[in-house]
Amino acid sequence: SSAWWERVRMAARLKTTDPFWWALFSAGGTLAAFLLPAHILITGVGISFGWIQPEVIGYQRLLTWLEHPLLKIYLLLLISLSLFHWAHRFRYVLIDMGLRSIKAPVAVLCYGTAIAATVATLVLLFFCL
Repeated sequence: SSAWWERVRMAARLKTTDPFWWALFSAGGTLAAFLLPAHILITGVGISFGWIQPEVIGYQRLLTWLEHPLLKIYLLLLISLSLFHWAHRFRYVLIDMGLRSIKAPVAVLCYGTAIAATVATLVLLFFCL
């Protein structure tokens, strides 16, 4: 019983941020899997096949829609979580390709890029539009 409790205490003392990055990876992948096909269908296929008139999602109309705070939050979540999904996947691809010796700089580069792009998206959506 004492050995089991010691293992639990050792596991609790481990300092790692991996669960945080895995959570963002999972959320980004799930959100992208559910929502990006709808975006592609509407903007790519729907207009091309004439199912949707181009005026419906014209430039001026989109700018008007982007004034709504819920759409801004939706786009921020969709873009930022997709970026973190990319960053996590790309990090492990680089590590699997042989960059294991520089694992920490690869993580900083990948997640730093996702964080910077998320901040840029936040600024663009909430302060420039």
